[in-house]
Amino acid sequence: MRFDKALHDELVGMLERDQAELNGVPQTDTADQRTARLKEIIAKHGWPTFDLVGRDGGNAAWAIAQHSDLDLAFQQQALELLRDAVARGQASPGNLAYLEDRVAVAKGEPQTYGTQMRCGPDGPAPTTPIRDEAGVDKRRATAGLDPLAEYLTEMASICAEDDSR
Repeated sequence: MRFDKALHDELVGMLERDQAELNGVPQTDTADQRTARLKEIIAKHGWPTFDLVGRDGGNAAWAIAQHSDLDLAFQQQALELLRDAVARGQASPGNLAYLEDRVAVAKGEPQTYGTQMRCGPDGPAPTTPIRDEAGVDKRRATAGLDPLAEYLTEMASICAEDDSR
């Protein structure tokens, strides 16, 4: 599979608009439109792999899928494709961990890696319980993620920043 610069650039642009919109800057397309476009890309190419779109293009595709919360069926499809791409060394294990947890939380199930947090009155807290919390740091390490305590410290800063706004 050859690198597709146009597809890479499109995905990176979609991510830039996604992030700007999350920061309150209106965009020419909506999150739903970006989800629909990612569905088209996946229908044509399969999961956007590192070989096809580079690491930043693959990360952009993951972020769009991660933020497709209004389409759980699509997130589950993306999860299966991402799982396969990770197994072939063509996508990020850390991204897979985040999407695994995002889908679990959407289904009201315990998360595996503790990536989905909410800001509560006492700081960050898991959105749903963490399965086998004693083993979470081992699973996080396997996915290339920092230990949970470090992530909670990072999230505490984000929660404090949100509170100050």
